[in-house]
Amino acid sequence: MKDYLIRGMDKLGRIRVFIASTTNMVEEARRIHNTSPTATAALGRSLTASVLMGTMMKNEEDTLTFKISGDGPGGSILVVAKNNGYVKGEIMHPKADLPSREDGKLDVGGLVGREGTMTIIMDLGLKEPYVGMSKLVSGEIAEDLAHYFAYSQQQPSVVSLGVLVGKDITVKAAGGYIIQLLPGSTEEDIVLIEEALKKIKPVSTLIDEGLSPEDILNSIFKDIEMEILEKKEIEYKCDCSKEKIKHIIKSLGKKEIEEMISEDHGAEVVCHFCNTKHNFDEEELKNIMIDI
Repeated sequence: MKDYLIRGMDKLGRIRVFIASTTNMVEEARRIHNTSPTATAALGRSLTASVLMGTMMKNEEDTLTFKISGDGPGGSILVVAKNNGYVKGEIMHPKADLPSREDGKLDVGGLVGREGTMTIIMDLGLKEPYVGMSKLVSGEIAEDLAHYFAYSQQQPSVVSLGVLVGKDITVKAAGGYIIQLLPGSTEEDIVLIEEALKKIKPVSTLIDEGLSPEDILNSIFKDIEMEILEKKEIEYKCDCSKEKIKHIIKSLGKKEIEEMISEDHGAEVVCHFCNTKHNFDEEELKNIMIDI
């Protein structure tokens, strides 16, 4: 089944929710980057969070950049998501791993680190992008994102992100949800959601059991009437191209390009998000210099 997300709101406009099934997306990232189990979980949670937040933007070309800079052995995580449902990402040290925690769960917090920052950049086509930042509180990513919403946006939010890695290190299930209280929400709304969340299983378990985003919505909001406003397919997809790389090489300047020609007789640029190699021979590099 293809990955997709849903965006919903209660009938009174007091609660909004975003729920995604991201198993294929996270497995594709694992395959491309050959990540360790714990790195798969860390990158997968970040991809899921980013694609959910990408839906909060309005226009198809709006872009969200999600960055975690922690002090753990995994290094920084960088994810770029578009409103159209495409997402790509990388973790600095994909092979880094840690023993599981005492409860048997992957130690994502230890791999990411508990000291550092979470930065969200939204490019909405305006003169300047929106930039928000908050400190990490646990490195588990979901808790850090909930803290970001509260600290940077003053938006009370519940965030759940999960990645279930199988014994063969492939991704068995992945997904997540964000629930946000809007102006006008009541204490009764809060109590109903809190009670529902106490009973619900981890989101990766629900997806592994075959529940869809709609099923998860109905499980959480049994006592609140919700309406699905949007359903969107989502996918790990890199938009790199030789033309884009050409502009990057051009920005290096004539001296740098001349060195590529004289020393290497060409250039090979590898995209960090998809590992695609873009090769330029001497003639192509000379043509780039002409345009400078």
